[in-house]
Amino acid sequence: MDWTRRLRLKHLHLLINLAETGSLSDTARLSHTTQPGLSKWLKELEDDIGSPLFERHSRGLQPTVMGQTLISHARRIITEMSRAQHNLEALQEGSSGSIAVGTSPASAPSFVPAAIMKYLGKHPRARVEIQESTMNYLLEKLELGKLDVVVGRLDNYQPRPTLRSEMLYNEPLRIIARPGHPLAQRQNLSWDDLYEYDWIVWPHGTPIRSKLDIALTMAGRKPPSYRIESSSQVGNLWLLQYSDMLSIGSERVAQHFTGRGLVVPLDIQIDSSEGYVGMCWRDEKNPDGAILDLLECLRQSTSFT
Repeated sequence: MDWTRRLRLKHLHLLINLAETGSLSDTARLSHTTQPGLSKWLKELEDDIGSPLFERHSRGLQPTVMGQTLISHARRIITEMSRAQHNLEALQEGSSGSIAVGTSPASAPSFVPAAIMKYLGKHPRARVEIQESTMNYLLEKLELGKLDVVVGRLDNYQPRPTLRSEMLYNEPLRIIARPGHPLAQRQNLSWDDLYEYDWIVWPHGTPIRSKLDIALTMAGRKPPSYRIESSSQVGNLWLLQYSDMLSIGSERVAQHFTGRGLVVPLDIQIDSSEGYVGMCWRDEKNPDGAILDLLECLRQSTSFT
């Protein structure tokens, strides 16, 4: 018999717990089973698969490559079943299901909301969950099935076998400051002018931080005074309002907040390759029609600022 037919959801939870605890005894206790019974089940599963799923060490269990692969699938299945239950409950309550969107703070503030409004126009009874975080974190959740679509800067994106991606629009960067900043009215600024002030920067590994690092490298410059490292768009705006610090942001973000009198872009060109904002989704044989509708709404909203 095919070993996959004997697996149940409780078995998937056992695999995940074994990976997280690294202990047969701890997993047995958490699962309200016995350690000998758990050990016997794991040995039978490994025999059926034809390969060990965990390496036994004095410090505990460590998943093998085969084990990591199966555990990744187990996590996705558990997540999908949880979301299936959530969607069925939503249907019983009169909704038409839910969709989860991840967005990075660097995306234009009006872009994703505009796409979601278009989507709700097509699905007026749908529920939408929006999560904001860094791209690396969001893409991990996407692969686990905890998000349906992720939107953000893809400058540093590396293709993944489980995901598809699509560019939506080009997005250069701008140096920004509060409207009354001493540099706000000055023309033809240089890096020397900017080095007189402290900076708020995005964390290492984020696309915007990488672009800033590239620009500094191309200009033959050392980093300016990075006083604050933050991925909070709201926090960064507040800090800019009440200080003479500088920051860097996507052009559409700068335009959005400039139009509301919160920041101004400074008159300096950043010598770095132009980045872009795009969307990612799981590469599935039979994608959900709701996800396809959301992708199309995102394509249609690229001109919205």
